[in-house]
Amino acid sequence: MTDYYDSHDEASAGDAGQPDTEHGMNRRQLLRHAGWFGGAVVLTVASGEVISHIADSRGTNAGAAAGAVAAGSGALRFVQVSDSHIGFQGPANMDVVGSFTKAINQVNSLGFRPDFVMHSGDLTHLSTAGQFDQVKQLMAGMTTDRIFTVPGEHDSIGDAGRAYRRTFGMGTLGDGWYSFDTHGVHFIALVNTLSLEKLGHLGNEQIDFVRKDIAGLSSDTPIVVFSHIPLFAMYPQWGWSTDDALKVIALLRRFSSVTCLNGHVHQLFTKTEGNITFHSATTTAYPLPKPGRAPAPTPQVVPARQLKDALGIRSVGYRQGDRELAIKDQRLA
Repeated sequence: MTDYYDSHDEASAGDAGQPDTEHGMNRRQLLRHAGWFGGAVVLTVASGEVISHIADSRGTNAGAAAGAVAAGSGALRFVQVSDSHIGFQGPANMDVVGSFTKAINQVNSLGFRPDFVMHSGDLTHLSTAGQFDQVKQLMAGMTTDRIFTVPGEHDSIGDAGRAYRRTFGMGTLGDGWYSFDTHGVHFIALVNTLSLEKLGHLGNEQIDFVRKDIAGLSSDTPIVVFSHIPLFAMYPQWGWSTDDALKVIALLRRFSSVTCLNGHVHQLFTKTEGNITFHSATTTAYPLPKPGRAPAPTPQVVPARQLKDALGIRSVGYRQGDRELAIKDQRLA
């Protein structure tokens, strides 16, 4: 866990010791919204029916919804960035440092100071000490109180994540997992990128950590889980799944609201199963093909003027007492 700016220890990892279908949505899921290349899709659930509409090109409706959730005392607002791939060199993006810097500037121009920023993995492309140092210095420019990270498989090349943990793993447990609490929400950060022969694997030790970590929580506690690889079977043929995730999902079923946020797939995707909603994030580096539309998930080259449309950041708002989070995805400005 990385915590650059924590001055009042509101929560820490040490506290932890102790495709496109939606179904099973419940009436507690009152409002969700996400953007696709700048246009926000607003989903409202009423009487078990999902109703959606597209916000205008400026995202006005989605912005108003996010503002309503995030406004007022006790509000939590955080940002997710993902897959910066610092060190990547190729025609899909000739300047990943530049695009990640633009994403950081966009975070700093949101009009509010995020309570924290979470980078959901593949901070680097080749997990070298220089790349880890560079991304750490870049993220230090974010205007926020705290920065958290989870590793991607590109952060674990050749050393089972040891270089990543030396730079970003202070205070974490096991191979880098941890949890924290803030604003009435319990956050769990998982590592599922170390068994490269079967991408997406948690292991019994980490699953036991989750079991003990949530044992004392009320079922009304909102849960947010961060991981790099999806915790649902988005596209197993490409490794876009976690083979033992169902063991963790079973532990989370008793909670009224669970949100799982991941990276890895470089594109927006949402899936809801009962009380659990999964949101895949886009990237700040380069696009990947949609599942099954290419032989393999390799970096996609698009016209330069269109690249920013495939990149972006995610802001999340939550007001204590609510059961759901308001999620807004924004393309890179």
